[in-house]
Amino acid sequence: MDKEFLLQLKDVHVHYGGVKALDGASVFVNEGEIVVLMGPNGAGKSTILKAIFGIAPIESGKILWHEKAVLPLAKEMVNRGVSYVPQGRKVFRSLTIKENLEIGAYTVANKNIITQRIAEVLELFPALKIKLNESSGNLSGGQQQMLAIARGLMTDPKVLLLDEPSLGLAPKVVKEVFEKIKEINEAHKTSIIIVEHNLKSVNEIAHRTYVLDKGKVVAEGVPTELMSSGILEKVFLGNM
Repeated sequence: MDKEFLLQLKDVHVHYGGVKALDGASVFVNEGEIVVLMGPNGAGKSTILKAIFGIAPIESGKILWHEKAVLPLAKEMVNRGVSYVPQGRKVFRSLTIKENLEIGAYTVANKNIITQRIAEVLELFPALKIKLNESSGNLSGGQQQMLAIARGLMTDPKVLLLDEPSLGLAPKVVKEVFEKIKEINEAHKTSIIIVEHNLKSVNEIAHRTYVLDKGKVVAEGVPTELMSSGILEKVFLGNM
């Protein structure tokens, strides 16, 4: 039996003023799958995540959850099981690690569940555990990225949307971040959609990859096949 399409973005068009950000883009993620979106700057990768999460203005097209059309609004997508971690290691620098995690559970009313979730994410990120009551502004860039991902896990999401988690990080830290992403996927069967420029690292953990150019999906497949197909050179060098 085929896996159910957990989440789909189907023939979606998004405009920002006169700029066409998505031009009929369609992607999907299955349960327990890691899907990567890649392409040059301005290809529409981040807009796909924002459209799914309800923070990009969809002109036409559909977002499907368990193959049923839904109106994407951020809080409702969180309640359905979608979590979004934007690029740029956005943490509340004046708050402690624990307070950041508690904010991530803002839709969870039960304090016992919040305490349990904090314990669970700290098992994934032991470097945060020993600094739980320290200001997040004192963390290294890599630790802040780990905290941003940990905070995104506080709602126990079925789908995690990650926008360039390796941005601005040293190679050693990038390796650690992708190891954690793989661990999250395998341990919790969390579906993950990643926007990423670090092709080598992300393709080592991806199940499928979409290549975007000028708001359109121009290729989709297994990472190793796409890497050897020549499509990435065409897209990134502007020869489509």
